[in-house]
Amino acid sequence: MTATVETQGLTKIYGSVVALDAFTHTFEKSRIHALMGKNGSGKSTLVKILAGVVQPTRGLMKLNGVERTFRSPADALQANVVTVHQELSLVPHLSVAENIFLGRLPKQRLLGIDRIDWAAARRQTAALLSDMGLDVSPDDIVEDLSVGQQQTVEIAKAMSFDPALLLLDEPTSALASKEVEMLFTLLRRLRDRGVTMMYISHRMSELAEIADTVTVLRDGKHTGSVEMAETSNEAIVDMMFGDVAHDRPAGRVSRADRSYPILQVSNLSREHAFEDVSFTLYKGEVLGIAGMLGAGRTELLRAVFGADPFDAGEVAVDGKVVSDPSPRQMSGIGLGYTPENRKEVGLVQTHSIHSNLSLASLRKNAPKGLITKAAEKPGVQKQIDQLHIKIGSPDDPVSSLSGGNQQKVVIGNWLNIDPKIMFFDEPSRGVDVHAKQQIFQIIWDQAEHGLSSIFVSTELEEILEVCDRILVMKDGRIQGELDPANTTLTELYTACMEGL
Repeated sequence: MTATVETQGLTKIYGSVVALDAFTHTFEKSRIHALMGKNGSGKSTLVKILAGVVQPTRGLMKLNGVERTFRSPADALQANVVTVHQELSLVPHLSVAENIFLGRLPKQRLLGIDRIDWAAARRQTAALLSDMGLDVSPDDIVEDLSVGQQQTVEIAKAMSFDPALLLLDEPTSALASKEVEMLFTLLRRLRDRGVTMMYISHRMSELAEIADTVTVLRDGKHTGSVEMAETSNEAIVDMMFGDVAHDRPAGRVSRADRSYPILQVSNLSREHAFEDVSFTLYKGEVLGIAGMLGAGRTELLRAVFGADPFDAGEVAVDGKVVSDPSPRQMSGIGLGYTPENRKEVGLVQTHSIHSNLSLASLRKNAPKGLITKAAEKPGVQKQIDQLHIKIGSPDDPVSSLSGGNQQKVVIGNWLNIDPKIMFFDEPSRGVDVHAKQQIFQIIWDQAEHGLSSIFVSTELEEILEVCDRILVMKDGRIQGELDPANTTLTELYTACMEGL
């Protein structure tokens, strides 16, 4: 087969971080190439370079034998390289035709004035949809379509550019099983027509259905490419994680009191997010919830915390059912929540370190509504000292701190309410290795003093290292429970991908 995409020594460096390290490979024409790798492996960087979003530090790429340099997405588009992102780029209140030809609707000149030729737009859209075998009308309003139909419209929009290379980033992350099959039927049809595709997915169960080849990256390096028909999921996981895939973590002595259920979640459901979730968190326990992106982990934590409503089920803290929970109510009874996006949700970047360490404890420090720095100071200093937050002055803006120290401020803010329970959602995201270990030690130290925690991370190695017990979540449901002391990384990853 003729090579459609060839890379030689493709490298991208950000400061001291090598995001993509001398990637050399040939992707053959008219095939679906799955890109696999854990978070930070380099696969998204590769796709961004191919899409013209970022430029490589060195190396080259060829498209159909011609060396290409893309300075922008427009350059890539001009070379017939089209990207379908995980987040849809459709305008909900516009029609299918308007979305497909947004910014380039056909025009006709009447009386010396250029006007949109709506008949031509509908005709061209109908021909495109028919050619792709899609049962959607050009006049349908996008927001009235199912998510699966919207995803196919997104691909139809991409196909209107007549791509030689189609880049697909997690296209099934929000789709139901029937919608996934509809999408796969479309992708197979496009492959048979000569379109080359690169397909990023965290769902290993999809690979046998849709991928012709699998290319794996680890720590920015190309660890191998295999024919899907000649490999196994276990072999792919080995390529993704290396020797550590079969190691069992060193056992940590759990301080969980299994006679004391501090949080009980029963049959909790929220449409399109999670369904019939039940679990118990015990005093002093660090409970992990593992799962791939889109599994429903963050949505579950937000619902238990009262940040989002749920449709059915109940939440009980210390044996008492909490009716219609809200963040104010839940924090009042001792539940703290460090969100996954600390910069936008967990901190006020323009405020001082002092203020950010005092946000959650305002009611405790100002019972009559009068806020004074003197009342807040003991709690602020306590967290700075105990969490070893490196600062110049508490009055410095929190934005002046490193990522690790900002995360400690988020944690310290909630520890100032003397919580019974803490939710840690991606607490190590964007922090260095040393700060990461310090955060883990904080969680363990708090468990020693009876604090119960739920720990969520997309880095499965962290789940195994930090937690006393692991719940596996997939497609919005709890699949089962694992003991980290008796679970390898391969086993956990496979469970998250395929269920238990």
